[in-house]
Amino acid sequence: MVRNPIVKEGYTYIAILGLVTIIAALNLGAPWAVIPGILTAFVTFFFRNPKRNFPDDDNLILSPADGKVMGIAEVYDDQFLNDKGIKVTIFLSVFDVHVNRSPVRGEIKFQQYTCGRFKPAYKESAACENERHAIGLENEKMRVLVTQIAGILARRIVSWVTLGTVLKQGERYGLIKFGSCTELIVPPTVEILVKKGDRVKGGKTVIGRVMEE
Repeated sequence: MVRNPIVKEGYTYIAILGLVTIIAALNLGAPWAVIPGILTAFVTFFFRNPKRNFPDDDNLILSPADGKVMGIAEVYDDQFLNDKGIKVTIFLSVFDVHVNRSPVRGEIKFQQYTCGRFKPAYKESAACENERHAIGLENEKMRVLVTQIAGILARRIVSWVTLGTVLKQGERYGLIKFGSCTELIVPPTVEILVKKGDRVKGGKTVIGRVMEE
């Protein structure tokens, strides 16, 4: 499969801003094209889709997103795990890659989209009040829940999957447009290998490892 360096959801933004830049330069002069030109470059940068080499190990849980670990907490998940779990919260700034990747190999057994508000994604209440999209993945070893959460700038969550889709570890499954948060809930049998404040990369950083019984 050919990998595009820019995700297709960015094409329209890039084309419009690029056209505005050209029109400004031709009709008003080069100085007037600076700001739309910078915006075009930034949007192109935002929708980038970097190539990643993924570990192939069902005992590892990879980060579903690029960003900064904002919190790690024990929770009870009543959406998919229906059990105790460990939640890892990752905040994505506008400078991070916004493509989300599957943390494990598995089939999507749960999917839920929730309309909501657009509070800053770094606030704890955002996970409960903001627009979000959750998928539950299951394989022979575990169940995990991944939730994309919109932020104050993010106005659309994009999903490329549906119930029954089988994802490879590290495979792209969606993105959040402009500044957001991603939550990962794993079983308590997973040893968490990151800490609050760590920078992580989707499909590359190992978030946790299944503990041997």
